[in-house]
Amino acid sequence: MKKLLNSFNRYTVMGVFIVLLLALFSGFSADQKEKEKLPNVVLIFMDDMGYGDLASYGAINYETPNLDKLAMEGMRFTNFYAAQAVCSASRAGLLTGCYPNRIGISGALMPWAKIGLSDKEMTIAELLKQKGYATGMAGKWHLGYQKQFLPLQHGFDEYLGLPYSNDMWPVDFDGTPITKKSPKPWKAKYPQLPLIEGNEKIKEIRNLDDQGSLTTIYTERAIDFIKRNKDKPFFFYLAHSMVHVPLGVSDKFKGKSKQGLFGDVMMEIDWSVGEVMKALKENGVEDNTLVIFTSDNGPWLNFGNHAGSAGGLREGKGTSWEGGQREPCIVKWSGVVPEGVINNKLSATIDILPTLAAITGSELPDHKIDGVNILSLFKGEKNANPRDYFYYYYRKNSLEGIRMGHWKLVLPHSYRSYKGVLPGNDGFPGKYAKDSTGLALYNLRRDPGEHYDVKELYPDVVDDIMILVGQAREDLGDELTGYEGKNRRSAGRITD
Repeated sequence: MKKLLNSFNRYTVMGVFIVLLLALFSGFSADQKEKEKLPNVVLIFMDDMGYGDLASYGAINYETPNLDKLAMEGMRFTNFYAAQAVCSASRAGLLTGCYPNRIGISGALMPWAKIGLSDKEMTIAELLKQKGYATGMAGKWHLGYQKQFLPLQHGFDEYLGLPYSNDMWPVDFDGTPITKKSPKPWKAKYPQLPLIEGNEKIKEIRNLDDQGSLTTIYTERAIDFIKRNKDKPFFFYLAHSMVHVPLGVSDKFKGKSKQGLFGDVMMEIDWSVGEVMKALKENGVEDNTLVIFTSDNGPWLNFGNHAGSAGGLREGKGTSWEGGQREPCIVKWSGVVPEGVINNKLSATIDILPTLAAITGSELPDHKIDGVNILSLFKGEKNANPRDYFYYYYRKNSLEGIRMGHWKLVLPHSYRSYKGVLPGNDGFPGKYAKDSTGLALYNLRRDPGEHYDVKELYPDVVDDIMILVGQAREDLGDELTGYEGKNRRSAGRITD
């Protein structure tokens, strides 16, 4: 009897052990399946590329076959906006899902800036780290040069690139540090830029030939990252320095286009996209990868033949007119985003973070953000309209307009203009003009070039949008009318 009980107890313990072991492996299996379901994300962000700079948006005299293919296999957005019409502010909005003026970032941060992206803000990389994503970046950062502001301190596992714009030479003629009184970058005789790996400078970009290698360097890092992380969910942010001046192109694309150096550079960017897509396919992750391609702001038009095209929209970089902020955007995600579809709904870079949160089940930050979930647009849902309006802010905190549906109310402000002055050529800028506008209403459905002020015809529309103006000023402020804003947060400041 005693032997029988001992045997029974032994088998009972063994049975419990087996059950626990199966449960444990079952848990591992469930976790693995959960990770396998999570899509990889590749976000390709251009610099100073305008609405008309892709063949699928009307570009001529050079070809972008890989981007054309991406558009045919995915969705092309036609009413997609950058967060603001200038470098740092735009990038802050993209990565945090906030209007940049909400988080204290404005303009283009110079190498001597004493602020950067606050560690209290949540970036896309930090959001996706919640779900175990590997996170990497190559390219232009421009959200603070000091170590405390660099990508590794904002959720990225690895980083290779320039800390700011490729025209911001950090040394003067005699090698002294750049200051506000230094000569303009394009006049620098011995330019140097720090190429950073992780948190440390590994190389100096000393001349335009070095600049011509940047697109290849960034692309090779993206391909390597994909290979190393193909067995787990990953996020890669490829932020090209091009087509910001000074333009640089490798020998393999020099002289290839019918549009000079700018066309050559765009063809190399298209090559880069093709190489990334090839790497996704070769590593067996193409079908489970969401690819987003867009740009930070419109073209820097006074650089003439070294500038892009706003595609017939008004003005360009540095203005809140359509040419400054409306951008190409192509999204591909096999089995989710319908192929060959054009989406005309209102959307913006600040919507990417909350959309990725919805896709991955990640938790949004506790603080207020401004982006909305546009997954319904990605899926091509017929009646989806997640974004009702969009604020056009510029300078430090100037509310210059609001779009509601297909209407755009422009608020009184002065601005730099590209009209009435000749642009420069071959890398040298032309002058800016100065202009101003009063209150104006534009119907962007029939007048995307913002030529005809129709406020007298539609006073009710003006009244409706002015309600949003009041809400924006209360929430975010408006330096043009003296509003501080109740819900703005501070940028990060140098601590060492």
